[in-house]
Amino acid sequence: MLIRKISIGIDYKSSMHFVSGQSVLGDSYIIDLIIQNDNGSFDIWIKKDGEIVRWKTFGNTVPVVIEYKIDF
Repeated sequence: MLIRKISIGIDYKSSMHFVSGQSVLGDSYIIDLIIQNDNGSFDIWIKKDGEIVRWKTFGNTVPVVIEYKIDF
């Protein structure tokens, strides 16, 4: 399943929230993909002008809330 949003932190209200399609780094990049790796960690990939790079990795020991992309 594709991840639409990931919130990272102990308290949801003050967590860091990352949403697929969100502008980041001064609106110069867009979050392209959020994936969960086999070891339970998460990678956030960003895109600019067709180039996709891994931006952030969060280990499997941090609390997360995941919203999956659901298309009806």
